[in-house]
Amino acid sequence: MFASESAPVLESRLPLPLLHRGKVRDVYALDEDTLLMVASDRVSAFDVVMERPIPRKGEVLTLITAWWLSQLEGRIGHHLLAVDPDVIVERRPELGTTREQWARRAMLVRRTRPVLVECVVRGYIAGSAWKEYRDSGTLAGEPLPAGLRESQRIDPPIFSPATKASTGHDQNITFRQTEALLGRELAARLRARSLDMYGFGRDVADARGIILADTKFEFGFDRDGELLLIDEVLTPDSSRFWPKEHYRVGRGQPSLDKQPIRDWLDALEDWDKSPPPPPLDDDVVEAASRRYQDVFARLTGTTLTEYELPRFGGES
Repeated sequence: MFASESAPVLESRLPLPLLHRGKVRDVYALDEDTLLMVASDRVSAFDVVMERPIPRKGEVLTLITAWWLSQLEGRIGHHLLAVDPDVIVERRPELGTTREQWARRAMLVRRTRPVLVECVVRGYIAGSAWKEYRDSGTLAGEPLPAGLRESQRIDPPIFSPATKASTGHDQNITFRQTEALLGRELAARLRARSLDMYGFGRDVADARGIILADTKFEFGFDRDGELLLIDEVLTPDSSRFWPKEHYRVGRGQPSLDKQPIRDWLDALEDWDKSPPPPPLDDDVVEAASRRYQDVFARLTGTTLTEYELPRFGGES
């Protein structure tokens, strides 16, 4: 039984300068070197933010990122300094009065200068990639082998970058376009690191009965010029997770994310997928919350409530 331990957070309001309020995350400035990234329980579908939150979704996004980064310690540099609320309050005592809004859903991170390209890796052909391939036999304009079927595994996985969009969908670009935007050396580094992390994540997920179909990574440079992994990592919002027991080639797959919301909205005849969104039914909200908590439990082997927060080098 999955239970909601605290009230859902639709929007945080903390005694810190708010830098950005995105579809899901509220980003605050702590000082010139660090940020506080708070994952709310907001959910978007078809690029529209719903009016009702999904209980514990923010916890899942933050803690699953922390769990993956603890697995990746020593393999790649990242921006996460702490997720332990006690450590965060020790650094900024004024946050103690709003702890219920951000505890276990906030990441204390290094400030970075983001690389303005999404580093997408696809190990299976699905979603927008399948639509393009079905229509033209290509992905981001580059040809793929003939005869692929929907949801088929791709070996080796494909690095499929995209430009970051402030609104709407990101735009797939070719690797040559990525080189033109970022330079050949940085583009090659991003591709190598992304493929390495996807391979690691795919193997870990596979051992837990989950297929990691695709995912996206983000990177940024810190003040010393070090390239770091930033933002969320291998979460159900940034990745396509499929339960292995239901996998079949030649069709779409059930996914461990907000699929119940997309399916429910898709079945509506009187919504044109533009704001304002329709109010979500109670059973849809509950189903989505369970789906997020299920992928967390499958991956980590524990529930959100029982999960012990990992510690990182930035915690002191």
